[in-house]
Order: sequence, then structure tokens, then C-alpha cells
Amino acid sequence: MKSFKYSNTTDAVSAVRTVSANQTAKFLAGGTNLIDLMKEYVERPSELVDISGLNLTQISSTSKGISIGALAKNTDTANHALVRQNYPLLSMAILAGASAQLRNMATNGGNLMQRTRCQYFYDIAMPCNKREPGSGCGALQGLNRIHAIFGYSNKCVATYPGDMANALYALDAVVRIRGTNGRERTIPIQDFHRLPGNTPEKDNNLQHGELIVAIEMPRNNFANKSYYLKVRDRASYAFALLAVAAALEIRGNNIKQARVVLGSVAHKPWRSAAAERVLIGKPATEETFKVAAEAALKDAKPLEHNGYKVELGKRAIVLALQRAMTGGAA
Repeated sequence: MKSFKYSNTTDAVSAVRTVSANQTAKFLAGGTNLIDLMKEYVERPSELVDISGLNLTQISSTSKGISIGALAKNTDTANHALVRQNYPLLSMAILAGASAQLRNMATNGGNLMQRTRCQYFYDIAMPCNKREPGSGCGALQGLNRIHAIFGYSNKCVATYPGDMANALYALDAVVRIRGTNGRERTIPIQDFHRLPGNTPEKDNNLQHGELIVAIEMPRNNFANKSYYLKVRDRASYAFALLAVAAALEIRGNNIKQARVVLGSVAHKPWRSAAAERVLIGKPATEETFKVAAEAALKDAKPLEHNGYKVELGKRAIVLALQRAMTGGAA
């Protein structure tokens, strides 16, 4: 691991000032992703500013819904009564991620900031535009079984690996940020992560030195009919080959609102407007779900080794919607 300067602070203004003044400085919270990347020489910050002492751990009701602190641990968030009762989709997504030990350390803000698990990104002997812009994309013509089928470019075919964010996209979350100018701003979750385009090294739309302080979610009518489905190579402790965050609001016999978000298929969580359009106003039947699934995967562009994700995605959407109808019961 490269040598680095370490400091800690209990003041958000000071933390932002320190990191924004040094282009190779980074915030350190739970460290569950950053420290691994430093050990692999993928990340080489010259300075770490430990923000774990900041007062950003609250989870509380607001006039519009709920606010979860950026430094609240994943475990505490998933098990909080407000989250479990009103946003069970978020609980399910968090609990599907990593191990209990990692969830006990990982923070909500850090979860949003985690980087891809593409093997070419982690192997510094291989070309990777995300790690070293201009070096090429090893996965584009290489082994791309776990890679994107939507939204990729000839610069990068990596996927975003997280689970929590998939649920946040379905729940219309907003990310609250302290800017380098000392003021706060908000980013709708849909605009937080980026597609790779020509700058795959940029995972999100934060400016260097900006600090996530909270994630806010509006009230919704999805609490009784939502489900998070994660498909992986083994039953636990693995990143998703594909995931689905599904939520429905039923009025009478028909679907009034729907959310379908696919995970591990693009550089960011992939919300399917096409699937949601099919669902709204239709009866909540298996046939409706199948039509929605076809619409969701219609524009997929699989690579050489990940064509299986298209059929897997269709089946996963149908299953997730069926389980959402029963409130998560199998």
C-alpha cells in the first residue's frame, strides 16, 4: 500500500475543505471498498480524511418522508423500524449485500460511492480506462460474463455492483450533499451515477471534495408490495450477476404505480421506464409481468459472454413482481 497522510475530524466543513484542496485526497468512512482498492494499488490517495466521527448517523422522519444519514451503518439502516415498516425494499436490498460483518462497517454514503468489481479494473496489469484513462478496456474484447448489457460505451463495459442503490432508484431517493462552497445541494438519485461515455473514470456527478450528508426518500405506497431479487453465482457473499428491485401500488384490480430497476446490467442502476409503462393500468397477472419483462430487455445489447443476462433478466423481473405482489413471500 502506498504511504498516505491520515487525519480525522468531527467537523464537516473542515473535512470538505481539506479534501477539496488536495486532488488526491479522499474521505474515509467504513473503508470496506476503499481500503481493498488501496491494497490492490487501484486507489492511491495521498491523504485520507477520516469522517467517521461526523454527526451524520441519524435516521429520522421528515415532513416529506424519511432521511437516512450518510454515515449510518448499513446494518442499522436495514434494521431501523422506520425503514423496515415504510421502505422494506431498501431493507431487503441492503441485507442482500455483502456479509453481516461488512454491513456492520459499511456506511450509506460509502455504499453509493463503491466502485465496480470488474476484474480488469482490479488487475493493474490489465488495461482499464476507468482505472487509467486512455489505456483501453480489457473487458470489451475479453472475458465479459459479468459486464453490462445496457448503456455501455467503447471505453467501458463495467457495471455498478451495489444493491442498496437499486432500491433507492425505485424509491425516488434524493442525495443531499455538502458542497465545497459550504452550501448544501441535492441530486436526484437518477442523476447521481453516470454512464461511462468517454469518461468512465467518473462514477458519479459529485465534484471532488463534495460530501454526502444524507439520503432522503419521499413517502410512497409500495410498502406492502415490493421485493428485491438478487441472482448470483452462489447463495451468499457474492455480487449480483443480475438484480431486480420491484415495487407496485395496486388500486382496485389494476396497477396504479410500478417500479422496475435492474442491477448489475449497466454502469449505474438501470430503471426501466418501458417496463413501468407496460405495467401501469394493467392487471397484476403473470402475463402482464411477462410483457413488461420483454419490454425491459428489448434494447439490451449483450457482449460475447453475457448474453445469458437477457433471458435471466426477463425471468427475474417476472419473479420479482410476483413476489412483490405477496409482500415478499416466496
